[in-house]
Amino acid sequence: MQDNWMPFCRRITLSLIIASFGLGSFAVAKDRVQTQTAAETVASPAPEAQTSPVVMETATAEETAGPQIPAMAGAQVPGYYRTMVGQFEVTALFDGTLDFHPELLKNMDRQAIDRALSHHYGRTTGIQTAINAYLIHTGDHLVLIDAGAGKLFSEDRQGRIVENLRAAGYQPEQVDTVIMTHLHGDHTGGLSDKEGIQVFPNATVYANRIENEYWLSEQQAAAAPVERQVFFRMARESAVPYLSAEKWKPIEAGEEVVPGIRAVAAYGHTPGHTAFEVTSDGQSLLVWGDIVHSHVIQFSHPEVAIEYDSETSQAVRTRQNLLREVSAKRERVAGMHLPFPGLGYVVAEGNGKYSWVPLEYAE
Repeated sequence: MQDNWMPFCRRITLSLIIASFGLGSFAVAKDRVQTQTAAETVASPAPEAQTSPVVMETATAEETAGPQIPAMAGAQVPGYYRTMVGQFEVTALFDGTLDFHPELLKNMDRQAIDRALSHHYGRTTGIQTAINAYLIHTGDHLVLIDAGAGKLFSEDRQGRIVENLRAAGYQPEQVDTVIMTHLHGDHTGGLSDKEGIQVFPNATVYANRIENEYWLSEQQAAAAPVERQVFFRMARESAVPYLSAEKWKPIEAGEEVVPGIRAVAAYGHTPGHTAFEVTSDGQSLLVWGDIVHSHVIQFSHPEVAIEYDSETSQAVRTRQNLLREVSAKRERVAGMHLPFPGLGYVVAEGNGKYSWVPLEYAE
C-alpha cells in the first residue's frame, strides 16, 4: 500500500510544482506585456490626439466690431479767428459770401482778367468773395469794425456776424462801439434787424462825416441814378435805429475813435471810405475796408477798379498808396473782402505789383 502510495504522491507533488511554475511564468509574462503596453501608451499619444486640430477661441461679433461711426457733422465750424495786436485782442468774424462778378472790374482787358481767374480758381464763374468784420477788445472797449450784410441780400448766405460773435465768446449787448469803414449795404446791413431793432443796443456807431453826409442825405439819394438809389435806402434804413436813439456819431480822418484805434482817410471807393489803424505796444494792424475786392487781380494790378467805386481814379490812387505804405512797413492788414479771416501782409514784387501773404494759423 505504501509502496503504491508513495509514487502517487510524488506524481501529485511534481504536477503541482509544474503547475505553479506555469502560472508564475504566465503572471510574469502578463506583467511584462502590461508594462510594455503602458510604456507604448506614454510614448505614443492616442490616435485621436495626433490627428485632432487645435481649436482656437473665436471672438463674438460684438467683440470684433470697431467703434460705431457717427453721422457726418454737416455744418461748418464757427467763423471766427483770433490774433493779438500788442495788448489788443482782434477777432475776425465771418458774415458770409457774395458772388463775385468779373464783369464789374474796370481798367483791365477782360481776357486778361479771365486768364488770371482761371489760373487761380480753374474757372471764371462761380467765384465768391468773403464778407468779414473785426471785433477788437482793447481792455476798456469792445469795438466792432463793420457789421456785415445781415439779411439784406440773402436769408442764408450772409448774416452770420452775431452767431460767430457769440461762438467767439461775446454777446452783441457787450459791444460798446461800432465803427464803419463805409456805408455800403454789405457793411451796414447787420446793424439792425428786419424790424428795425438795433442788433447792438448798447453801442454807439461812428462813421466818417463825409460818408454820413453823402449816404444819409435824401437830397443826394434823389440826385443819384435810379439804379444806385437802393444803396442810399439800405444805408439809411440801417442807420435810422441808431440815429433815432442819438447813438450815431460822425468822425474825421485822423481822429482817434477810442484809444488805440485811429481813423485813416482812404477815400475813393466811397466819398468817405475810411480805414482804421489799430495800435498797441508798438504793434499795428490796418483794417482797410474795401481797398481790395479781388485779391487775385488787384494786388498784382492795383490799377484795376470796380464798378462800385464812387470815384474810380481816386480809389485807384488810394489803393496804390496804401499797398506801398503797408508793404514798406511790413504792417499787418485786415480786409473785408479778402479770403477769411482776411488777415495778412502785402509784399512788394516790383513794377507797382504786389502779392498777398495770408497770416498763418497760430494758437
